[in-house]
Amino acid sequence: MSRIVTVFAGFCLITLPLSAQNHVTEPPIPQISVGGHGEVKVRPDRATIQISVQSRATTAAAAAAENAQKQSGVIAAIKGLGIDDDQISTSNYSVSPEFKYEANQSPIITGYVVTNTVVVEVRKIAQVGPVLDAALAHGANLISGLNFFASNTESARRSAIALAVATAKADAEAAARAAGGSLGPLLELGVSSYSPPGPRPMMMMRAAADASSQADTPISPGQETLSVEVSTRWRFIPGT
Repeated sequence: MSRIVTVFAGFCLITLPLSAQNHVTEPPIPQISVGGHGEVKVRPDRATIQISVQSRATTAAAAAAENAQKQSGVIAAIKGLGIDDDQISTSNYSVSPEFKYEANQSPIITGYVVTNTVVVEVRKIAQVGPVLDAALAHGANLISGLNFFASNTESARRSAIALAVATAKADAEAAARAAGGSLGPLLELGVSSYSPPGPRPMMMMRAAADASSQADTPISPGQETLSVEVSTRWRFIPGT
């Protein structure tokens, strides 16, 4: 019995130092965490235009017939500029009565209004003005929306990422010097989720009656800002 105890005790004396060695932790690596922001300007190369024909008549059928004739002419004129069928889509069609209101009397229907709206995707900015002019000259009487957007932003996004990382590194180096040390290698890099700049609306309202008296419509799409955020973690080397 005493022999077994002696062997077990000897085993414990041997293993305790090994167990203690396994729990030795190394000091944490000094680190610097910095975020970076990058921006790149992109020029829109496409646009969408909301073009409407609004017609009035004493009956809904008469208003609809007049509207159909005018909108067909508008679409034909737009296609004549090289705009394909898949670039033109109907976004709204409505028929609503117009009322006359008098005191102490029920409203009286005086006529009907039919509105037919199409959205035209213009894939060349230089065509935006001609599309507007052609639509208004052939019967459109309401331009309710004009939005510019960039179709390919991948190259600009990568440039923005590079700028953001460079900014983060410069800030990390400045922080390391201020702390009396130097910047070590990059330990971790994260790029935030990216959303391309949305369509930039341009307020515009013109009536068909003005089309014949105006010169070609000038269009200036301007620029959009594409931005990216990054997070970085660097090793900090303390000064000696």
